[in-house]
Amino acid sequence: MPPYKLQTTLIGAIRRSEAKEISFNCRDLIKRGQAVRMSSSEPYMDEIKRKLSSIRARFYFKTGEINVLKSPSNFHETLKQKILQAKERVFLASLYIGKGQEDLIECLNRALEKNPKLRVYVLIDGLRGTREAPSKCSVSLVSQLLDKHQDRVDLRLYRTPAYVGWKGWLIPRRVNEGLGLQHMKIYGFDQEVILSGANLSSDYFTNRQDRYYVFNSRSFSNYYFDLQQLISGLSYKVEKSDNDQKFGLLWPKDNLAIEPTSDKTQFILESSAAISNFLLNKPEHRAPPNEDEKEYPTLVYSISQFTPLFPHGQDLSTEKPTILSLISSIKKPSISWTFTAGYFNVLPEIKRELISTPSEQATVITASPHANGFFESKGVSAHLPAAYLHLSKKFLKSVKRHGKEANIILREWKNGIVNKPGGWSYHAKGLWIADTSSGDPRPMITCVGSSNYTRRAYSLDLESNAVILTRDNQLRNEMQRELDKLLLNTKKVNLEDFRNEPHRKVGSGVKLATFFLGRRL
Repeated sequence: MPPYKLQTTLIGAIRRSEAKEISFNCRDLIKRGQAVRMSSSEPYMDEIKRKLSSIRARFYFKTGEINVLKSPSNFHETLKQKILQAKERVFLASLYIGKGQEDLIECLNRALEKNPKLRVYVLIDGLRGTREAPSKCSVSLVSQLLDKHQDRVDLRLYRTPAYVGWKGWLIPRRVNEGLGLQHMKIYGFDQEVILSGANLSSDYFTNRQDRYYVFNSRSFSNYYFDLQQLISGLSYKVEKSDNDQKFGLLWPKDNLAIEPTSDKTQFILESSAAISNFLLNKPEHRAPPNEDEKEYPTLVYSISQFTPLFPHGQDLSTEKPTILSLISSIKKPSISWTFTAGYFNVLPEIKRELISTPSEQATVITASPHANGFFESKGVSAHLPAAYLHLSKKFLKSVKRHGKEANIILREWKNGIVNKPGGWSYHAKGLWIADTSSGDPRPMITCVGSSNYTRRAYSLDLESNAVILTRDNQLRNEMQRELDKLLLNTKKVNLEDFRNEPHRKVGSGVKLATFFLGRRL
């Protein structure tokens, strides 16, 4: 029986019983985060573990099994090195692969020629990845591998179900990406996985600031391989073709759901059943018998957002409730935090939770307009830096309204001017939390992954993140160095700057457009 038919058969049982359990657990994370107060007898980390106990995808790590990469070039070289070393599988999920990344394709080709048992699995977004077609694009680049290794390369394109119907016909390219994207950034090689916010293109390898965590664990790698395969099974398969594009799209019979163009409603029902089944099945996680924290000092929770693939009102995604619960758990002034998002359109619930924390030391890092990847771009996108600037000012006003100006600091990241010689753009996103009551300011919690924590991330795109809790001094040092490096290129910004600096003036047209289009920023 094809997998999607098996999933359809299980829909009733999953959705009526076990799915309700997951839905309750995810929503319960928020309720518990709001209702429970910190107990003086319960350490902060233990409190967090208790609150996140409903998350099934959790993994334990020894010292040295998680490493933080330091730069875009380090990320690039590590990717190529691990591809060439892979013996069994390379699995990649990204928004797109830069059409000029011939070196990455050649690296994959060499690895396939070197290791006859190696298989390569690539998942990219079907709108962003074909934007330039029939000219050279992500898909035509990667499909070159099919010429020599067709049986060992699986290339998939995810297309949001929102693209089905009149929207797919009328909305022009690039603009149609506002409908929703495959936004996960998962880069796996045998038993290792890199989680990042970075895509696979030259700017992310040279002068675009991001974050990159390397996890060495077979069970963790298996989980993310299964996740990549899950979404691949809800995506189109790319085949070589003689048409102008040099590739064609096929909906395999063994996919996990019916093709969305055939029946969009049924596609979402079957997709949600497959995802529910994935979330309900406990992963093969490595847990020590007594959770020995000396041997396994780090605990990682895998969380994801799949909102477009669930029926309205039945979203079982784990990322949004987990992030809200994590922030709402900050109930002591001594717990400091740093939050960053390159595109500062923070989900209103997250913004409210951040501002409501009693933390005496809190920092928000966002991109300077000169570090925004859309700075001086062509067309409508040229106004995006101003839109994010407007949202930054609104955030500062909220901070002032709540009397938190002395506690919550907004800092802008800038390293030269993007698209100018030596200029960098900013794409980092995440959260760091530290309990300074012991006198140790180093983070003990961080979130890393693809999400920008925006309204569109929690309504339109597919995202995957990891929450890391650690007592490992080596990893905490790496997390602190990562944060220090980000802060090095920042400066404090306040409302007075918005009044006095001409480049911070935002036109009424941009403000109006931001109000109406904010969900898609």
